[in-house]
Amino acid sequence: MSSPVLSFGHDALTVEICQDPAGAPYLAAMAFDGNKLQMQPGQPLVEILTVEEGRYHPSERLGLTTVGRRLRHVAHEVQQTAGGVAARLEMADAESGVEVELRLSSPAGSAALNAVATVTNAGVRRQTLLAVTTLSTRIGNAAAESFDVASGANDWLGENRWRIEPLRAAAPDLALAVHGGQESRSGLVARSKGTWSTGRDLPFGVLANDEDGFAVAWQVEHNGGWRWEVTEGPGGVALGLSGPTDTDHQWQQILNPGETFTTVPVTIALGPDLQGAVANMTRYRRSARRPHPDNLKLHVVYNDYMNTLMGDPTTDRLLPLIDGAAEAGAEVFCIDAGWYDDGGDWWDSVGEWSPSARRFPGGLGAVIDRIRERGMIPGLWLEPEVIGVRSPMAAMLPDAAYLSRDGVRVREAGRYHLDLSHPAAIRHVNAVVDRLVEEFGIGFFKIDYNINPGPGTDRDAHSAGEGLLRHNRAHLGWLESVLDRHPDLIIENCGSGAMRMDFALLSRLQLQSTSDQQDPLKYPPIAAAAPMLVLPEQAGNWAYPNEAMDEESIAFNMATGILGRLYLSGHLNLLSEAQRYVVHEAMEVHKGLRAVIAGSTPSWPLGLPHWEDAAVALALDSGNESYVTVWRRPGAPELLDLRFPALAGKAVSVQTVFPTGLTEWKTEWNPAAGLLHVHSASPAPSARTFRLTVER
Repeated sequence: MSSPVLSFGHDALTVEICQDPAGAPYLAAMAFDGNKLQMQPGQPLVEILTVEEGRYHPSERLGLTTVGRRLRHVAHEVQQTAGGVAARLEMADAESGVEVELRLSSPAGSAALNAVATVTNAGVRRQTLLAVTTLSTRIGNAAAESFDVASGANDWLGENRWRIEPLRAAAPDLALAVHGGQESRSGLVARSKGTWSTGRDLPFGVLANDEDGFAVAWQVEHNGGWRWEVTEGPGGVALGLSGPTDTDHQWQQILNPGETFTTVPVTIALGPDLQGAVANMTRYRRSARRPHPDNLKLHVVYNDYMNTLMGDPTTDRLLPLIDGAAEAGAEVFCIDAGWYDDGGDWWDSVGEWSPSARRFPGGLGAVIDRIRERGMIPGLWLEPEVIGVRSPMAAMLPDAAYLSRDGVRVREAGRYHLDLSHPAAIRHVNAVVDRLVEEFGIGFFKIDYNINPGPGTDRDAHSAGEGLLRHNRAHLGWLESVLDRHPDLIIENCGSGAMRMDFALLSRLQLQSTSDQQDPLKYPPIAAAAPMLVLPEQAGNWAYPNEAMDEESIAFNMATGILGRLYLSGHLNLLSEAQRYVVHEAMEVHKGLRAVIAGSTPSWPLGLPHWEDAAVALALDSGNESYVTVWRRPGAPELLDLRFPALAGKAVSVQTVFPTGLTEWKTEWNPAAGLLHVHSASPAPSARTFRLTVER
């Protein structure tokens, strides 16, 4: 019979850990909102795969490890704080000498649990780590048939593509009971590749069990190599969350006696359904963010790139855009790529980050002064982690300052990649940022990232993955140091759109560009699904109206940013008075909603959008008010039913908040079903934002 080890929690979540009578400590129960998930023993909290010990059963999983199975409880402690609760669990494997300290924490008010593990070699032999899960657990006791799983995919221009499917469709029934109740050898796996942490799979997922009324969401919080997997065994469905692994990322870490390794953080969140679990993850993300003045101010940014200058700025081109952005109400003006280029072919010559004299005959400072005169914060695009092969800087930094393999610099698409764990690399990027801030008064950086150099670097490392993890952590430390020196500086996270849209970066930075998608018809599912991975107030959704659009098309385009972080571009100076009116109204509505956005949780009244859905909707819920944007793309029906189950049985008033000067969409609230019936009389593409208020 299992023996209790520790129990801790608060009003929103309680956690129980027990000792498996035949094995390691395991997560035995989690209780939230009157619901309690109970788990059978058999899944150690931490799995540790080593060369020396391997697995006790053949598998391609993170689990079934010999060391993980032999871990035993040594000690623990629990600490209640004003911000929540924290627990520390010590475990050890007497045979290998491996010790683990698992640190668990949960913020008050959220059914979310964060975990980080530190592995120590307390033995007399070296241990070679090949994979370490930060957290492993079964998810309830139900069979795989009871679950749906949500997982997401990214691509350049096609971000946030989510799918929900029965878990059994992703993990077939193998008749494990017939085969002695064995564990599956693989399962549903998502992983990153190289330094694009969200370049393909997404480090977030949800398992939902509608029959038992619960869902579990998870995220791996790392800007490099990560892996999550959902597997099946006689004890039910199991979840494993890890950073880099040998199989996926060419990672291994040698621990000599006395040495330690700390895993990447992960978080799980619970709720009654997918949207409830995402709501609790949203609350956790807010609690875990680095404090910054912009977290609540949510400055509106204008950027000259998207469908506008496209990396070809000059003084003459920028001045009318600056005036147009100021007139529209932008609060930050960012000069995007090309400001450092004299030759017109800058891709493989970047690295010095000095302003072009040809593009700015009167100096970049004169343009920056104009931005400031028009009441906006000046910003610049920057890609600090790369040095072009034709840049003079490439010869000024030592080879050791770059990612390298077998002593040769890694070259990708005409660029070398800095290794920010090297002092010379850090000195260079610090000098660039500090010079631009001090010389020009830059208050905003769009930090871009457009190459993926592969598995990493083997300089002073036993594996390329070990070297990359060292660089990834140095990158996070560098960003923190920049914000320590310049606490009001606003930093946008961009990586060829959203190829690095992970919480490790977003816990430190202020906003995320959600895509490079230039087709406004393609953007709604990207923007609507972004809050699965990004806080609504961080989701920089682009709006780029132009003079060829009619007012409905401009409203469709501007609506994409209203319930996120409205990210403005386009030749606003060329718009007619009627077109400008729509832009101004969107800006005023968005600014009026910033406090709501920064305290809301997302939901999807038409379901999580699929890439080709003709009708897309995103709602933000905030107490007695909800706001919902509905986009109709070509082919969308005129009649739509939007589901608000939390408002069922309540009297609700509905008001159109944007746009108010175009054809009105008729709405009718059905309190018994919790449905908002929407009838659009305007042809697609068109969009509207509504406010739903619970009447007292």
